[in-house]
Amino acid sequence: MAEYKEIHGTKIRNYTTNPDNPIQGEVWYNETSDVLKFQYPTVTTSGSWRTGNNLNTPRGFMAAAGTQTSSIAAGGLVPPNSPSITSETYNGTSWTETNDINQGRYGLGGAGADSTAAVIFGGFTSPPDVTYNNTELWNGSNWTEVNNLNTARFQMASAGKLSTAALAIGGYPVPPVTAATESWNGTNWTEVNDLNTARRLLVGNGTQTSALAYGGWPPNYDNTELWNGTNWTEVNDLNTARRAMGSAGADNTSALAFGGYVTTTQAVTEEWNGTNWTETNDLNTARSDLEGSGIVTAALAIGGVPAAVEEWTGAGAPVGAWATGGSLNTARDFTAGAGIATSALCFCGLKPPGSTNMGETESYNGTNWTELNDLNTAREDLGGVGASNTAALAIGGGTPSKVAAVELWNGSNWTEVNDLNTTRRGTEQSAGVSTSAICMGGDQDPPGTSALTEVWNGTNWTEVNNLNTGRARGIGSGASSTAALCIGGAAPSITGATELYNGTNWAEQNDLNTARQRLGASQTSSTNTLAFGGSAPSESAKTEDWNGVSWVETSDMGTARTEVGRAGATSTSALIFAGQTGSPNVRTTATEEWSSTSTTTKTVDTD
Repeated sequence: MAEYKEIHGTKIRNYTTNPDNPIQGEVWYNETSDVLKFQYPTVTTSGSWRTGNNLNTPRGFMAAAGTQTSSIAAGGLVPPNSPSITSETYNGTSWTETNDINQGRYGLGGAGADSTAAVIFGGFTSPPDVTYNNTELWNGSNWTEVNNLNTARFQMASAGKLSTAALAIGGYPVPPVTAATESWNGTNWTEVNDLNTARRLLVGNGTQTSALAYGGWPPNYDNTELWNGTNWTEVNDLNTARRAMGSAGADNTSALAFGGYVTTTQAVTEEWNGTNWTETNDLNTARSDLEGSGIVTAALAIGGVPAAVEEWTGAGAPVGAWATGGSLNTARDFTAGAGIATSALCFCGLKPPGSTNMGETESYNGTNWTELNDLNTAREDLGGVGASNTAALAIGGGTPSKVAAVELWNGSNWTEVNDLNTTRRGTEQSAGVSTSAICMGGDQDPPGTSALTEVWNGTNWTEVNNLNTGRARGIGSGASSTAALCIGGAAPSITGATELYNGTNWAEQNDLNTARQRLGASQTSSTNTLAFGGSAPSESAKTEDWNGVSWVETSDMGTARTEVGRAGATSTSALIFAGQTGSPNVRTTATEEWSSTSTTTKTVDTD
């Protein structure tokens, strides 16, 4: 048996506390506590759903195949009763319409590896009532009719991770329901051994040689059957008998069943571990007649009634966390920031005594803050953008009077450049970099929140289309003047509204889960960012993750605070600093650093 030193290259070491940067899996002896300890990655203990981008054509009873990041959805029923010829592919973010299937129909089955290779089969149209045995093959560009099923049917289960190896299971040919199973080898369908229980509106997952079939109707079934490549065997039932679910899973040892219909639409999600079904976190939107793709660690729930798309991340996903960073030299609030977590800038704000406007600038190298040259115009409640601590813009703000002044940082000094067209403060709602930026909303004269938007091209500001919801004291995130988010704020009531700018117009998106103002966010992405802190109305420690479609709550900050400074590129790495915290409110020098992964230290039980 290998010894610890052979595995890790060192003996177990003694420490008076804990090592600063232990290696994953390293064991050490804490002399002060008189215990052995080790460190391991922090991961989720259960899976969860989050909202994804909807199909272009809402529908149910379609065929689907692929993975969470590369799927295809074909055919289906467009309410109230229109068979669809539509085919769409998913790239992990959005759906794109492709060439249509040859025969519009619904209640069909599907199988395939990803969005470039799939097979669909069976289906139904009405009126007049026609049940199909058609099979079509997708090559990434076109659908081609190939050899038919032996038994025409619809509302069947399907399984198969390849377009050349699939199963068609049960379904509804003509009354009564069928238990027939057929196997596809890429050329022909062959009848194989039947299910034990004939049914329709059942679902399945797996491969041609290792599959599950479960649920169905009539009546609502909880039956689960396991396929070993030759025979079906009854195994432990679903906890909730239902029909018209979605499903995902790699083989007959792992599966996910979600949604469906009992007497109403369902949000129930169950996970199969090879022996039993266990209820886990529900869909966000209860529905039936949906489809699924992927596996138990990464799945999609697609369409249905009502139509929606959700992404499933299974247990074992990394959990992000905040950690203490180096403190600022000067405590402040109403400050601005720019850059990334290892190359950040903090400038301006209010400092003691009282509330004194300041122009002080500090630079962060990932460990320490260093004082640098001040802005020309001391101010607070301003906007800041920039890719690093060597290139940034300071935008608008208050002295305390509202100003339109803009200054450019070159790594050493601030230089006055062309002003905003409209004087305003509360310009934290800014995004981009020093050569391509956007400033949206704020407080302007006459007093009131603004929807005004201006873009910066490196020389001048130009007015463009307004926000849909005028507001101030929110936060911006985005890479340039053509791709940005405006998040939260006060309009004048505190809001969680999120809007996306595409270079021409603003579009309303899904709101923050917790409405707040004076928050922070990662700076340079409109599709992958964090929002953190703020007030709602009291100081908040909440952190939310944006995937381009929806916000999901993640690990809180160590210290709740508002009126903060921020930096960071995306949701994987961010920085929060300064701000106001506690009761009574106190300006802080504290810095916290976000990492999308974290670790847990455990004590070894030696009893």
